[in-house]
Amino acid sequence: MPAQARRIALPRAARIGIAAAVTGVSFVLPLVTTMNAQANSTPAAVVVAAPAAVAAPVAVVPAAVTSGYVAPLAGPVLGEAYGVAGAMWASGHHTGQDFVCSTGTPLRAVANGVVVKAAYDGAYGNEVELKLADGKYAQYAHLSSIGVKVGQSVATGQQLGYSGATGNVTGPHLHFEVRTGPDYGSDINPVSYLRAHGVAL
Repeated sequence: MPAQARRIALPRAARIGIAAAVTGVSFVLPLVTTMNAQANSTPAAVVVAAPAAVAAPVAVVPAAVTSGYVAPLAGPVLGEAYGVAGAMWASGHHTGQDFVCSTGTPLRAVANGVVVKAAYDGAYGNEVELKLADGKYAQYAHLSSIGVKVGQSVATGQQLGYSGATGNVTGPHLHFEVRTGPDYGSDINPVSYLRAHGVAL
């Protein structure tokens, strides 16, 4: 009796979808592969992340370069000029530069220095004198009050006292001198001196 054809069930993973003949046996295998359903599905879209935004370079702004000098008061307004001739001055001319201001205006060191005078001085009234780092002397006259002491080191812009109308004056203002030495008669043009050191006047 001839052997009857039999169907042999194979594990799912072994089915390869072909028909084959074996001695005395025939079987048909459906077209199924070991690949799962994802193999036959439409491939998922590949998402490529956009590169992170690159910040524009930040410009480095250098700090403002200063001359190390300032005007003797904020918002300076020039009054009586240096060198003006007149009998009211012992030297025969104005030995300083006047700055227009009301009583009580803060006065400041034009540069780093040391206080060499801080007292009442006749026609100059209340006076502060500094020896500056470059060897010159800066004098502030007619102050209403003095805020520093002899021997004190001061920095550029540091407050020295307040303007006023003490001494030989016709009204409140700052009389400012620059000297080559500590004494009267060694004056130089204070406006030219400050401008040469970068101060706008």
